Amino acid sequence: MDMPLHPSWSDIAIRLALTMLAGAIIGFNRGVGGDAAGFRTTILVGLAASVAMIQTNILLSLSGKTPDSFGVMDLMRLPLGILTGVGFIGGGTILKKGDLVTGVTTAATLWLMTVVGLCLGGGQLILGSITTVLAALTLWALKRVELKMPREHRALLIVTCDATWNVTEELPALVKSMSYHARFQTQRRTTEPDKADYAFELFWWRPERAAPLAELLRTLDGRYRVTRFELTSEDGK
Repeated sequence: MDMPLHPSWSDIAIRLALTMLAGAIIGFNRGVGGDAAGFRTTILVGLAASVAMIQTNILLSLSGKTPDSFGVMDLMRLPLGILTGVGFIGGGTILKKGDLVTGVTTAATLWLMTVVGLCLGGGQLILGSITTVLAALTLWALKRVELKMPREHRALLIVTCDATWNVTEELPALVKSMSYHARFQTQRRTTEPDKADYAFELFWWRPERAAPLAELLRTLDGRYRVTRFELTSEDGK
């Protein structure tokens, strides 16, 4: 149902209570995952949007512009400014290091919570409640589906071995038998005589909950000396 354009204190209390409940439901997922914008942050973002919309409702005049008025405020700039401002908060949760990007889902969650707060603060209780349920299903239920979906993973691999170029052909062939792919990048001499570091980019397609890479690393370490192994892709949560 839609709430009155000029809300009473009981109407305001209902809107704020539903906003806090929606923020708690959505923010609990972020808090459990240990994200930067967690439980309390999500609630506060929703409350800010809800209060801005309530304030707009209170100040919005139903009579329109009177003949003796000089100008009319565009009150809708207040909630729109909140929505834009959350973009900066969301941008602060996104971190990028090389090809690794994290925090995208957290930023999207804050933006969605802002829209939910605007809906509930504006009196669109059913729309805001349905959106909260859909958001919770997306963050919780669809996460399991996402974990089972094959996806591309990438890693940086550096091995130390004899300074022969045979490794650029041997290593890709070795990992290919284990459903991995290797692309040679660079070679660098070490302080050890007749030794060199060879850097490869590894990539493979497996679900997020696939078996760990211990078997791959044991196989590589049996043939070469693994100097460095670093994952360069994440789920962006």
